[in-house]
Amino acid sequence: MLKATLRSFLAHKGRLLLSALAVVLSVAFVAGSLIFSDTVARTFDRIFASTSADVTVSPPKDLEAAVPTGRIRTVPASLAERLAGIEGVGSARPDVRTGNVTVVGDDNEPVGPTTGAPTRAVGWSAGPRSAVELSSGRPPRGAGEAVLDADTAAAEDLAIGDTLSVQAQPGTFRVQIVGIAAFTAPNPGSALVFLDPEVAAVRLLGSADRATSIAVEAEPGVTAEEVDRRVTEALGAGTYRVETAAEQAATATDELGDFLDVIKYVMLGFAGIAVLVGVFLIVNTFSMLIAQRTRELGLLRALGADRRQVRRSVLTEALLLGLFGSTLGMAAGIGFAYGLIRLMGVFGVDLDTTEMVIGWVTPVAAYAVGVGVTFVAAYLPARRAAEVAPMAALADAEIAGVGRPLRTRAVVGSVLGALGAAALAGCAVSTGTGPAASLLGLGVVLTLIATVLAGPLLVRPVIRVLGGAFPALFGPVGRMSQRNALRNPRRTGATAAALMVGLALVGGMSVAGVSMSRSFDEQIDRTLGADFVVQSANFRPFSPEITERVRDTEGVGVVVRQRFAPVAVRLPDGERIETTAAGYDHRVDEVARITYASGGTAAALADGGIAMDAGFAADHGVRTGSTIPVEFPGGRRTGLTVGALTDMESGEGFGVRGGLFLGIAAVEEYVPDGQDSALYVNAADGTGADELRDRLETTLDPYPQVQVRDQADYKDLVHDQIAVLLYLVYALLGLAIIIAVLGVVNTLTLSVVERTREIGLLRAIGLSRRQLRRMIRLEAVVIAVFGAVLGLGLGLVWGVCMHRVLALEGMTALVIPWGTVLTVVTGAAVVGVVAALLPALRASRMNVLEAIAHE
Repeated sequence: MLKATLRSFLAHKGRLLLSALAVVLSVAFVAGSLIFSDTVARTFDRIFASTSADVTVSPPKDLEAAVPTGRIRTVPASLAERLAGIEGVGSARPDVRTGNVTVVGDDNEPVGPTTGAPTRAVGWSAGPRSAVELSSGRPPRGAGEAVLDADTAAAEDLAIGDTLSVQAQPGTFRVQIVGIAAFTAPNPGSALVFLDPEVAAVRLLGSADRATSIAVEAEPGVTAEEVDRRVTEALGAGTYRVETAAEQAATATDELGDFLDVIKYVMLGFAGIAVLVGVFLIVNTFSMLIAQRTRELGLLRALGADRRQVRRSVLTEALLLGLFGSTLGMAAGIGFAYGLIRLMGVFGVDLDTTEMVIGWVTPVAAYAVGVGVTFVAAYLPARRAAEVAPMAALADAEIAGVGRPLRTRAVVGSVLGALGAAALAGCAVSTGTGPAASLLGLGVVLTLIATVLAGPLLVRPVIRVLGGAFPALFGPVGRMSQRNALRNPRRTGATAAALMVGLALVGGMSVAGVSMSRSFDEQIDRTLGADFVVQSANFRPFSPEITERVRDTEGVGVVVRQRFAPVAVRLPDGERIETTAAGYDHRVDEVARITYASGGTAAALADGGIAMDAGFAADHGVRTGSTIPVEFPGGRRTGLTVGALTDMESGEGFGVRGGLFLGIAAVEEYVPDGQDSALYVNAADGTGADELRDRLETTLDPYPQVQVRDQADYKDLVHDQIAVLLYLVYALLGLAIIIAVLGVVNTLTLSVVERTREIGLLRAIGLSRRQLRRMIRLEAVVIAVFGAVLGLGLGLVWGVCMHRVLALEGMTALVIPWGTVLTVVTGAAVVGVVAALLPALRASRMNVLEAIAHE
């Protein structure tokens, strides 16, 4: 049996290779994502561990804002002297390092990475732990001098002697480049500007008495852990954050983990789609091979093989296929990770490809996915193979198994479909976001499984409609192509299912994405009353001098500042919630349209007042006039009276959770080192909007980090952000289409083999090569369009239910992207034509006499 199994596997290696490609793709994404994330994590862990001081003392943990506030947390610079006197401490120095700066060249263009990595200003400190070393020039001395990292200098074509403008929180200052520093470790992608350490605190933090951290080095023979313990005892636990180099590396790596998780989960999403679609391909391939080998399996049974041996034989073939595909996928995953690492270099993050990390988890996960998928997918065909009777060896022709009833599929599919429909209906009537999202997820899974199971039941009615015009358009060839697609509903349903999964995902996400865009457009129209919004491209806060320059611009009437602050509120139901509150100037009603359930803007922005979303307030027992304890950063606490409840749907408010906003004076009082995040600007009487825009852009020309946007610009910004999500979905569709094409090719290729004698007879009675190719192409087209119709129908239902979840968050507009639907259906027909090219060509080249004699 083993010898027969191996010979059978090798005899069908060409057909099985197409199925192996699905395994290769899924394993490649899994292995590549794990290798890439492990390599990046190990690289940065090594960087942080080698460049951090033995012990670092930094500000204690505090409230974190969901959006940037511009606040720089510091420690007293004098703390270094106190730490230097602790036994076992060799040295202690104040460090200044901030990413809250913008560096601008003489051309008023930003100097630094354009990929989202930060630009940092740092106090110069040369030593064995420094991440850079001078490659030319000299260190900065005094005000007006700086050293620039070599990568940024090369990218921006800057050299010693050039001048830069550094925009920091205390103000803007100019520096001349006096040195270029090369990285001694992989470049994490940041741009670094080094200042004289005596000047850095004043220029970047506003005071020579402040530092962002204290770097503590241990005396020779004293461990970092011992110094950590002594420093903690001297300062008191919780007063400051005290970390060894290893702990700081772990903390930094954890923070980096959020970035790595995004990449990992995106790639694992691709892997999941490849696995899901690949299952259909593998099931179909093994089912067809077993159907074509009925006589062979029957002969094995007649020679003494029992059911268990036959089943084991088929599963062994699947195991070999999984091992083969996993091995190729592992190799492809290494290449994929290598390409990602090289791509990171394009974005300024220089990683060493010779130090790729391949941990034991990676091959285990890769082979578990590859072998597991093929083994599970082949199990049902293997059971079917074991049911072949010995008498099947006496049959004159191979039995395709067309006539097996679909009653079990109908029952199971109907039950799951009913449960899925009930879950989606529950989502549609739910009034809570959490329950609605849970019901949506359950409904999506159940309806997907139900559609896959019931797909063969839908083949005959749907394909009769889709191919109804074929006989009239293409004559007998069209009639035969339609009947070929109807011949085996199981096979047609399984082939179309691979395409259906991808298109269902695209249909649902397209409805959700377009509806989100329209909803945001309506929200902007309803809530934004300002002529212009001045805001950073990456939504980061900006220095106060920008606010002053905007106010001083000729033609400016009203300027309302927006400033965020992290807060923790203690609600009447006892719950403590950390969120972000927004502060506004008192003339906010002139630049925004806010609707209230009770109270008004004056009470909300008054001293000691705060506004809250009415729904959030009702959930926690808050009423107008309630006084709630509010905690600000640094342990500052106060009680604020709820002066107004906004009647704006969740997601339309200015805050994050709870829709909290208050007067900006309170934010300045309790978070004195914050910065403005946006300016809402109206033109003065007698000044046109276009005229004011030109003046604002001229005023802000030296500040390239901020833009002037009107309502249309704001809408475009939102659309671009949503488009990123849709592009990811379309990329998933592309992957699903690739595997679906393989599935159609596989099905048609095996179908051509199965129908060899039939094709020979058709050719013998006058069917031309061209007509034969057309017949197979039309068969492929109708199968692909069938999958597209099922997928889009399912996806549109999902999309409508997704919209219900979005509506609970304030995004109430529902839009069906009919243009996308039409494009996808047309594209499915093209997919069918492309997939049929090789099988049709092969069929048309058959020798007629050999085909008629085929058994």
